[in-house]
Amino acid sequence: MQPQTPTQDQLARIAESIGLNLTSEDLASFQGLIAGSLGSYKLIDDVTPPGPDVAPTTRSMGVRPSAEENPYGAWYVKTSIADVNANGPLKGKRIAIKDNTQVAGVQMMNGSASLLGYVADADATVVTRLLQAGAEIAGKAVCEDLCFSGGGHTPATGPVRNPWNTDHAAGGSSGGSAVLVAVGEVDMAIGGDQGGSIRMPAGWCGIVGHKPTHGLVPYTGGFPIEATIDHLGPMTRTVHDAALMLSVIAGADGHDPRQPANIEKVDYVAELAKGGKGLRIGVVTEGFGWPGLSHPKSDKAVRDAVSSLEKAGMTVEEVSIPEHLMGIHIWNVIAIEGAANQMVRLRGYGINHKGLYSTSLMDAFNSGIKAHINDVSETVKMTTLMGTYLINEYGGTYYAKAQNLSPWLKAAYDRALEKYDLLMMPTLPMPATAIPGPDASREEYVGRALEMLNNTAPFDVTGHPAISVPAGLADGLPAGMMLIGKSFDDATVLRGAAAFEEAVGGFPTPPKR
Repeated sequence: MQPQTPTQDQLARIAESIGLNLTSEDLASFQGLIAGSLGSYKLIDDVTPPGPDVAPTTRSMGVRPSAEENPYGAWYVKTSIADVNANGPLKGKRIAIKDNTQVAGVQMMNGSASLLGYVADADATVVTRLLQAGAEIAGKAVCEDLCFSGGGHTPATGPVRNPWNTDHAAGGSSGGSAVLVAVGEVDMAIGGDQGGSIRMPAGWCGIVGHKPTHGLVPYTGGFPIEATIDHLGPMTRTVHDAALMLSVIAGADGHDPRQPANIEKVDYVAELAKGGKGLRIGVVTEGFGWPGLSHPKSDKAVRDAVSSLEKAGMTVEEVSIPEHLMGIHIWNVIAIEGAANQMVRLRGYGINHKGLYSTSLMDAFNSGIKAHINDVSETVKMTTLMGTYLINEYGGTYYAKAQNLSPWLKAAYDRALEKYDLLMMPTLPMPATAIPGPDASREEYVGRALEMLNNTAPFDVTGHPAISVPAGLADGLPAGMMLIGKSFDDATVLRGAAAFEEAVGGFPTPPKR
């Protein structure tokens, strides 16, 4: 669709919104000037640039399972996509893809009415790599509305239910991925993480969720929220499988500006053989006891895990990092203003960066968000309103201040990581919460979506690798333990997690329904 010359009424509204005083003669003059400049836009629209292959015609769009086939609300669509000629390390593995990530020829909703009906025209880089490694893409997993929630209750298709107690939420935003792994419907899943969205549902559902170092795994083909905090990564039942998947999907693809040009190739599975003996663990005091949030039994389950870390030959000490308490506040400013600008106003991809833009996704979201803005979740509405207000009134200054504090926050963790190989704390302050009822107030709905991010969100800001593994149970629901490592030292994070897994004799699975 080629751009049309704006009417004088449209120009008048734009002028009024930015405080520009124009006469009718001014408007007519500017209209003519703009009409001439639109020639470049029309030429650009007629040229097809080189890019990813379009969707293979042999692929099905995916099938929506019935309620009986989808008791937890975790599947968006089921598929069966594989490269029959591939014979790599993931041969025979069934993998679910979070529905914020493109699979060519398959429906993609990103949890939101604003993308209903969109069919991706290219595979995300991680999908291409999984298929080349022999995996089968078993379907798309439900995620929160535009992924902006940690609760599990905001998807347009309905809440994702926790397999340990279906009255409780699975967590978000990668809740569908976590559930499908937890109940064994798939072997592995791709999750996305901007505020903890891999680690939080992993913690609540009792699986392994690894947020890689920012930039280690290409985000190309994932629906962005904010480029400085966007991550994709593995969600699995065992640490070995997380290491196996990371070995396949890590590495620069030349399309993602979040990535450094050169990323060392690491066999993360081979690294596990080094074991955990001799690793030094710093238990971060400030990760426990969040006022009004931390559940004593969740904190206790993680503190009790210390004996298992020591059993695996690790040295464990308490360490104080006061700056950790500021992490959630720095994230709030970056995520709210960043999402309102990049994700909503500039349709996901934003501007001002090199990299591969999915114009079909931007076009679909542009039309969909205009048509369905009143149908998005209350969390997305609040974020859009608040972020737009702050950008309009203060010109992004607070966003800039928060970004300027990011190196300060990273340096605080890095100082601790000079003494310790890994840091440890609860993944979430509390076990899975009950799903808000249909008559829940907006305040309860939004509160349940954002209250659990305090420990996870700071590491999206700093980019450190972080993994959640099951530490035990709190009131019959899983409690996650998070291990954090040095940037691009994901291998040590996985080593520590694997040694803990071996020390506890493996991780439990949800009760059979």
